[in-house]
Amino acid sequence: MTRVAVNAEVLRWARDRSRLSSEHLARDFPHFSDWEAGSILPTLRQLEDFARKTMIPLGYLFLLHPVDEPAPIPIFRTNEPDAFLSPSPDLRDTIDIMLRRQDWMRDFLIEEERPALKFVGSATAASDPRVVAKSIRDALGFADSWASGHGTWTDALRRLTRAAEQAGILVMSNGVVGNNNHRKLDPGEFRGFVLADAHAPLVFINAADFKSAQMFTFAHELAHVWLAESAAFDLKGMQPAHDEIERASDRIAAEFLVPEAGLRAAWPSVRGMSDPFQQLARQFKVSTIVAARRALDLGLLTRDDFFAFYDAYRNDERRQASSSSDGNFWNTQGVRVSRHFGEAVVLAAREGRLLYREAYRLTGLRGATFDTYADKLGLGGR
Repeated sequence: MTRVAVNAEVLRWARDRSRLSSEHLARDFPHFSDWEAGSILPTLRQLEDFARKTMIPLGYLFLLHPVDEPAPIPIFRTNEPDAFLSPSPDLRDTIDIMLRRQDWMRDFLIEEERPALKFVGSATAASDPRVVAKSIRDALGFADSWASGHGTWTDALRRLTRAAEQAGILVMSNGVVGNNNHRKLDPGEFRGFVLADAHAPLVFINAADFKSAQMFTFAHELAHVWLAESAAFDLKGMQPAHDEIERASDRIAAEFLVPEAGLRAAWPSVRGMSDPFQQLARQFKVSTIVAARRALDLGLLTRDDFFAFYDAYRNDERRQASSSSDGNFWNTQGVRVSRHFGEAVVLAAREGRLLYREAYRLTGLRGATFDTYADKLGLGGR
């Protein structure tokens, strides 16, 4: 049995990078603490298994020192001052998948001689949130009261997604890494992220998060596009991190979803009701938690009352989510891969401008599954 000398510092780094505890790793590797202490060396087979478990390239474990892996984009967390915290392998791999898609889409659009999107970077952190919110509505073709024309906030979210795609923004939503249902994304780490770009801005929503939070996440991401700032964020308690851009994005998102003037006008008639936030949610077509969050912003609700409502709401939604199904594969795939992006990839493959193996890699779909996906987009037939 051949044992391999490895640097204990590298093993500890791999453990920390994986977000797995020593106790968790000890279940699969009983001598892991001995490896870290240097009293026992692992075998090559054990190292191979360890690399798979921690989702790290095997070669990294033979290095003399840990690899310096800077975060690909700033990662803002509400209660953390450092914007460049190390992402988990799941978040890092998801960002890498989205960067590959964005890179290809940018090149495709430039080759098609599509102009840059004027709204990307058209605002700054000092801009008036009301002005930026109106600019977003204008770019999406929305009137001030656009949401009121929809039956529910979920209908409004679908309309918002379609409008953003039509405006040139790639919208992806997934609760796992790629199509690997064994690698679930943790909404506690991030609710979404934005990859800013003048030609192919991309927003990603963590579909593992509660549905009620996704509308606000999306609006927050749209604000990042207007500010041309890439970032991931957790928005813990639906609160921004202590960062100028995060706070500006938060103000813009809130004004876009629930304009201050409209809420102040509606508040006197609902404040004495047993379900004031449900009433506001119906009017503005947002979830009740977003309505409550906006009331907090405007000083109409105390922080204690908001978080009491927030905790009760999330507990109730958690119970509902535990009894719901994951839904139809094709419906899920329709949000995992942006329609705007998917159509471009399928057309490029059909025209011979893109190898099919590359189209498969970009979409995560292969063979007959890719063809069925093209059919669902209305682009069937090679």
